[in-house]
Amino acid sequence: MARVLINLPKAKRGEIVEIRTLIQHPMETGYRPKGDGTSFPRDIIRNFVCKLNDIEVFRADLFPAIAANPFIAFTIKAEEGGTMTFSWIDDRGTSQTETADFIVE
Repeated sequence: MARVLINLPKAKRGEIVEIRTLIQHPMETGYRPKGDGTSFPRDIIRNFVCKLNDIEVFRADLFPAIAANPFIAFTIKAEEGGTMTFSWIDDRGTSQTETADFIVE
């Protein structure tokens, strides 16, 4: 799909941490007209899921009002470390998954 940036800080056990993601995507709403009077087809990221060790910790459903290159930030309480999996799915069914190590000291 596109280039992804993930900011996943190290954390101390019990600490609340902010996780930030940014994905490069045009987020076409389906309302913008072409020169011939038709509209560009809708193509937005409609779903984002974050899992820690295969347990879902955050989910977001996105809608056409979201800007291009959506930035998503959320917080979690650092109880255990492990592998975080970030997944995006767009209207065309294209998906992208990235992983990162979440370190809890």
